[in-house]
Amino acid sequence: MNNDDIDVLISEVGPRDGLQNTKAHMPTAYKKQWISAAAAAGLREIEVCSFVPPKLIPQMADAAEVVAHALTIPGLNVAALAPNFKGAQRAMESGVHKLTLTISVSTAHSLANVRMMPDEAIASAKKICAFRDSLPQGKRPVIESGLSTVFGCTLEGAVSEDEVVRMAVASVEAGCDEVGLADTTGYANPEQIRRVFKKVRAAIGDKLSGAHLHNTRGLGLANVVAALEVGVTTFDSSLGGLGGCPFAPGASGNIVTEDLVFMLEAMGLRTGIDLEKLLALRKILEEGMPGEPLYGYVPLAGITKGFVPATQQR
Repeated sequence: MNNDDIDVLISEVGPRDGLQNTKAHMPTAYKKQWISAAAAAGLREIEVCSFVPPKLIPQMADAAEVVAHALTIPGLNVAALAPNFKGAQRAMESGVHKLTLTISVSTAHSLANVRMMPDEAIASAKKICAFRDSLPQGKRPVIESGLSTVFGCTLEGAVSEDEVVRMAVASVEAGCDEVGLADTTGYANPEQIRRVFKKVRAAIGDKLSGAHLHNTRGLGLANVVAALEVGVTTFDSSLGGLGGCPFAPGASGNIVTEDLVFMLEAMGLRTGIDLEKLLALRKILEEGMPGEPLYGYVPLAGITKGFVPATQQR
């Protein structure tokens, strides 16, 4: 996948993070349609599912089938999430290109989400990375440590920035290729974003991969701008703003992909995404999950008159 012709990589996480928290269950056929249409709109990386026990999150029971479909789309970086070793094995067997391990900085969230202490989750990541390294060269996915509750936790409150840095370093030492920072609960503010990303980059350099931000308190896009200011160029977002963590009370609202693309393109930053095709994707969500609330300002207000996206200017 060549990203030389874009300035910012948007990783669509709706099929995973978005659907894991919805009341309605989207049929597999609609998931496949969504992923195909998103790729056709220019999205280059899509987190298509999570490999979790169906009894915990039944929306992900079709994970292997969804991955198999996504792998047929040329040029698409197919990503998935796994909470533990068993899930990671299943994900690697499915052939994903990228695997995110959910590792919480907050002890309370870690116990609620993956039933492990944070350091136990790091030990699990080390085991997962060792298993990955035992696979044939062409079967080894990129492994990202997705650090959760980096900016605050609904169960514990404030989270130590020194602990965030320690967990990032430990993730790299465990064998993870990348470390992403997540505002799982929507606690972050722009100054905090700048400060924490600087600290983590100082500790692990270019292993710092990107930001997973929520709009729970209306600061999602402001936090994106703050992250851009300190050199972050990869952002997770979800079509229609779907998503949240079922194990973090009150955590809702991923950044809306449509609003994020509009803002970045208006700022002169190329995403490679066709905004009109992206807006048309909402029909798939509306049909696949009737009655499920969708969010976003640009889809409601429309694209501004005379707007020329940065992607079309160069």
